[in-house]
Amino acid sequence: MNLSESLLVEVSRGSMMESVHHVDAVVVTADGDIVAAWGDVEREIYARSSAKPLQALPLIETGAADHFAFTDAEIALACASHQSQAIHVSGAAAIIERIGLGEGDLECGPHWPFNLKAAGELVRAGARPTRLHNNCSGKHAGFLATAVHMGEDPGGYIQPDHPVQQRITDALVEMTGWDLSTTARGADGCGIPVFGMPLAALARGMARMADPRGLGAVRENAAQRIVAAMNAYPDMVAGRGKVDTAGMTALEHVALKGGAEGVHIAILPERGMGVALKTRDGNGRASDAAILWILKYLGVIGAHAAEELADYLEPPVKNTLGNIVGHITTRESGGADG
Repeated sequence: MNLSESLLVEVSRGSMMESVHHVDAVVVTADGDIVAAWGDVEREIYARSSAKPLQALPLIETGAADHFAFTDAEIALACASHQSQAIHVSGAAAIIERIGLGEGDLECGPHWPFNLKAAGELVRAGARPTRLHNNCSGKHAGFLATAVHMGEDPGGYIQPDHPVQQRITDALVEMTGWDLSTTARGADGCGIPVFGMPLAALARGMARMADPRGLGAVRENAAQRIVAAMNAYPDMVAGRGKVDTAGMTALEHVALKGGAEGVHIAILPERGMGVALKTRDGNGRASDAAILWILKYLGVIGAHAAEELADYLEPPVKNTLGNIVGHITTRESGGADG
C-alpha cells in the first residue's frame, strides 16, 4: 500500500489547470483494517463537524431522545451542519421548547444563514439571526436535551468538564479506539471542544457506526438509529444544494457528513466501512468532490447515481453569466491499493 500519494482534486479553467488540492483519505473496517488509503492517514487532524454522528450517540444512549420523543428528522438535525432554512430553525426551536428551555440556553453564537435565500428572508423581515440560526443549533439542542434528561445543570454544557462533553469524549474514544488525553485540543466554531486524532481513527469510528456489532445492544441501537435517520432525512443534515444532502438522497444506506477545513466522512453500513478524508489546504470544494469520488471508487455509486450526482462528482466551474468555464475533477496521484 502506497501511503505517500494523496488524491488530487484539480480545478481547470479553460485550457489551464488553475488549482490543485491534495487530499488525504482512508477507508477502514470496524476492526481497524485499512481497505484503501491515499496520503498521510496517521497525521493528526480535527474532525470538526464530521464527528457529529459520533457526538449524537449519548442523545440516544442516555434515553433522552426517547424521553423527549425525538423524531427521526430531529435525530438527523442533531447531526446537522444546516443551512438555517425554515425546517432547520423551526426544528431546533421545537426541541428547545419541548425540553422546557429557550433559545438563550443555546451556547452557540448566532450567525447569518449560509443559505442565501434564508438570509434574504431575514433581511426582508427586518430581523437578525438568533442562536437558532447557527448551523449547529440542532446538535446543541440535542446536547441540552441530554443534560435536562440527566438532571444536570445545562449551563456551560459546551465546556470540556461538563458531563455532556465528558460523555461525548468517552464515546469518541470508544468508537475511534484512540486515546484523546494527550492529543491536540481546541474549540470548534460553535464552542464545543475538538480533539486531534489520526484520520484513520476517525474512519474507524465511522466504520463502527456502520457495523456496531459487538459494541453492546445500547450502542448498536444508537448507531443504527443515527445512520438511518441521517439517510432518511438528508435535507435536515445539510440542505438543498449541499453534497451531503444530494449524496444521501441519491444513495441508500449511506450517511455523509462534512466538516470545516475540508474534513469529510462517509458511513457505509452495507460494507461495514467508514471513510474519512481531509484536504491539506482545508478547501471544502475539494473535500465535497473527493468524498463522492471515493464512494464511486468503492462501487457504492453506480451508473444511475453517478448520473444523478454528476454535478457533484465533477462540479462545473461557472462564471457570473452562468457559462461553464472549467471543471473540478478528482484523481489518484499515484494509485492506492484496495
